[in-house]
Amino acid sequence: MLFNSFEFIFLFLPIVFVLYFILNKVNFKLSKGWLLVASLFFYGWWNPAYLPLILSSLFVNFGLGTYLSKRKFTRFRKTVLTLGIIFNVCLLGYFKYYDFVVGNLNAVIGAEFEILNLLLPLAISFYTFQQIAYLVDSYRYETERYSFLNYSLFVTFFPQLIAGPIVQHSDTIPQFADKRNHRLNFTNIRLGLFIFAVGLFKKVVLADNFAIWANRGYGSADSLTFIDSWVTSLSYTFQLYFDFSGYTDMAIGAALLFNIVLPINFNSPYKALDIQDFWRRWHITLSGFLTKYIYIPLGGNRRGPFMTYVNIFIIFFISGIWHGAGWTFILWGVLHGLASIVARMWKKAGFSMPKLLAWFITFQFVNATWVFFRAISIDQALQVLKAMTGLNGVVLPEQLAAFMPESLPYAAFNLEENLLYLLFMLLAGTVIALFAKNSIQLKDEMKPTAFNVVFVSVLLLFCFTQLTKVSEFLYFNF
Repeated sequence: MLFNSFEFIFLFLPIVFVLYFILNKVNFKLSKGWLLVASLFFYGWWNPAYLPLILSSLFVNFGLGTYLSKRKFTRFRKTVLTLGIIFNVCLLGYFKYYDFVVGNLNAVIGAEFEILNLLLPLAISFYTFQQIAYLVDSYRYETERYSFLNYSLFVTFFPQLIAGPIVQHSDTIPQFADKRNHRLNFTNIRLGLFIFAVGLFKKVVLADNFAIWANRGYGSADSLTFIDSWVTSLSYTFQLYFDFSGYTDMAIGAALLFNIVLPINFNSPYKALDIQDFWRRWHITLSGFLTKYIYIPLGGNRRGPFMTYVNIFIIFFISGIWHGAGWTFILWGVLHGLASIVARMWKKAGFSMPKLLAWFITFQFVNATWVFFRAISIDQALQVLKAMTGLNGVVLPEQLAAFMPESLPYAAFNLEENLLYLLFMLLAGTVIALFAKNSIQLKDEMKPTAFNVVFVSVLLLFCFTQLTKVSEFLYFNF
């Protein structure tokens, strides 16, 4: 079920919300049970066939975590933890990487292993990481008092289930257990509706408009020239940002309706002045997971400069693989790992540069590497990058030429086809991403004034008019 759909906004969310708080007056466990059932229904809406998979994962991981968290069980703890991590990695690996690995083996060694064409179960990348973190923290005796109901809600809570944020057990389980959160909180309802509206606007008005041009450009990558290749790459750069941050905003907003505060996942990442700063701002919960559960256990920066750089490279390599089963994602992760190493060396050497130049280099690097993230192959990515460097020529696109001064008064203005409109959208996206306050800042400053009530209402009504063009979120594919 999509956040940006009539079914979710006008049926699922209101019904779940009303019944949850009614049941809270009867029995807390009953209301949490209802929320769990609703979350599983939300997940099963896509494909009920994958419900047994996530349920099996819940039972196995909770059982292993329970054993690891009990101080009376002292034998085989490392073995149990290792088996638990292997179970989760194999589960993710089979569905996400089996066809990729087999396809490459067939190409390299001439084998004829069967390609299964497996469909990726929705959200498996997210709930796998959450449960690996839970097992590690159970081994550290941090989860001893958790019930299966609270644990299941932590994993399946519908606002964050499909595409994050990647929450830790300590982020949400104490909130589910807090009886104060079982009462209606009108401040949270107001803030939740506000940030949900902002996220919905990002998705249906900004991201989906940029998607038209990004898809068109990548669909004809072999014929791109200088200007339209830059339009293509920038369109995807802003599509991805407004799509994913829009989803996260809606997740945070929907969770707030139930008095659950989810962690911040974005902090104006396109304002970053170096690649390390970018990763402190982009997909913050993924960076936090990789740092806490991979980088630090590997030794972090405690084993000298060389091993620090190796560890940095490893976490970005894993980040690339986590995002998708393809060489484009691996190369994207490798490039970001190398850039992070260079940025660390640069700072350690005491070098600096003007802020504007630092921002420009960082943004251009991010924009260029998103090409690999979006392209369906390395060849396609190189075609786009080649055009961006001007090697395919500099030609004024016909749609832009039609809007030169002598013909402007007579040109049709079709918002979905007009390149001039897109250039305006790119300018607007740039201004919003670089100069406007982000959604979390706006939420924190939100006051219950008449103007804000009208603003949110108008924003939601306008977004509702765009729901006829429903599209999936990009991170559903990861």
